[in-house]
Amino acid sequence: MIDTNAQAGDGPNANSAQPIAVVQAEPTVAASVAVGVVSSAVADIKPALGEVDFLERAHASSLWKDSWRRLKRNRLAFASAIFICFMSLVAILAQHLAPYSYETENVNLILASPSWAHWLGTDDLGRDLLSRVIYGAQVSMAVGVFTAIASLVFGTVYGAISGWFGGRVDAVMMRLVDTLDSIPALVLLVLIKVMFDAVSINMNPELRAVSGILVALSVLGWTMLARVVRGQVLQAKQLLFVEAARSIGATDRWIVARHIVPNIMGPIIVMITALIPQNIMFESVLSFIGLGLQPPYSSWGVLANEGWKTIRTFPHLIIAPGLALFFTLLAFNIFGDGLRDAWDPKAK
Repeated sequence: MIDTNAQAGDGPNANSAQPIAVVQAEPTVAASVAVGVVSSAVADIKPALGEVDFLERAHASSLWKDSWRRLKRNRLAFASAIFICFMSLVAILAQHLAPYSYETENVNLILASPSWAHWLGTDDLGRDLLSRVIYGAQVSMAVGVFTAIASLVFGTVYGAISGWFGGRVDAVMMRLVDTLDSIPALVLLVLIKVMFDAVSINMNPELRAVSGILVALSVLGWTMLARVVRGQVLQAKQLLFVEAARSIGATDRWIVARHIVPNIMGPIIVMITALIPQNIMFESVLSFIGLGLQPPYSSWGVLANEGWKTIRTFPHLIIAPGLALFFTLLAFNIFGDGLRDAWDPKAK
């Protein structure tokens, strides 16, 4: 609208003032124009987006789902996981899958070549090599998995306590870890194995051999895991969610068990996948040098020890357990690398 009321100035020329035209926009008109522009823009954008519901697409995706999706895209790591599951099933169902017993001898088929009756041949006592490899998977996989679980429990608790309390507690606990790490791994394994055998003379020979390996590898494996957990806890306890939990009166035990440890499980799982093949290898080494299982019991290390003696004349005796050990360790290592890449936040 136009305001024609002119205000004259002071002085003799007051009556000569000209009218001043003032244009004022109605608020309702401006609002209508803005709404029209926005509606038109939305109408133009909406078909291009294909009627996308932004509320449905904006849902939060958890770290576990993102990691699983990235792991599935890594075909080599996913194939390794399938192979590990297959070997685990073979170990669990060994008694049903093996065509013969691991200790059944046939003197008429000593050192026989592979055939339809014995797919991988027989050893120097006429025992079916395929059956012994399958039973060997049962021992080797069980040793690797159970020692990794024992190291996981003890190493996680030890590292979490050390990292959470810090100070003198951390210094004393880490010096113990440094002392154990300063001893060569193979020497420490042999010492623990010999000490365990000395105090368990009356135990069943097979059970004593397996138990000694489990104890030795469990003592050896937790130190590396404790270091990783300690470092993760030292970083996590400075984050805001820990301060928030403290502000509402949560206890230290509750914060560590329910907030910190679940948030650092990614690196821990990756460490476990690296620890399992290491323990399988150590079990094979101990059995190879005669400190693990002894014949007629079967493990991949025992079979390698029996096969290397005749490697020139009967190479199939060492090729079969060697390939089983090689592909299993390779699968665990590739799977561990895939998990590390899947858990890497930079991979998002």
